Amino acid sequence: MTFQLNDHFDFAPSAWIAPSAVILGHVSLGANSSVWFQCLLRGDCDQIVIGADCNLQDGSLLHNMAGSPVLIGDRVSFGHGVLAHGCRIASDVLVGIRATILNGVEIGDHCLIAAGSLIPENRVIPPYSLVMGNPAKVVREVDDRHLAMIRDTAAHYVDYARQYKQVLPAWQPLVKCQ
Repeated sequence: MTFQLNDHFDFAPSAWIAPSAVILGHVSLGANSSVWFQCLLRGDCDQIVIGADCNLQDGSLLHNMAGSPVLIGDRVSFGHGVLAHGCRIASDVLVGIRATILNGVEIGDHCLIAAGSLIPENRVIPPYSLVMGNPAKVVREVDDRHLAMIRDTAAHYVDYARQYKQVLPAWQPLVKCQ
């Protein structure tokens, strides 16, 4: 297995990272996005690219394999403890608490992934899908209430992160041995 221990960070100035988050490897974070407490982002095998106005809530874990980056669009919310590995997630998506998204998964725009769902490898989730279960299945299209929840969650966390940024110390990368 090939991995890269050199960090390459590209964080928008307006992004916020909790002091207890661990980030290493090749990771990009878009404008107004936030990475919350105890998150782990390991871009050591391939890149992790997170768009604007996203939030990765407490305890979420993102990792990948060579040739399988994690690519996340804009206004994506990860509930607490989400695991995402080598997947692509479009924009305006809400992933519920403790959901698991495995290698090769592609999630379209405007989707809601229910809490605790497990999306097996290489599944393609069409836009506007409500997904739930283990293994996860599309159960129907999202409705206006779901779309509002997706939009409002992303907006709420942009505001929430701005407040935290004012009162907590800045995030620091791991110190590596010489």
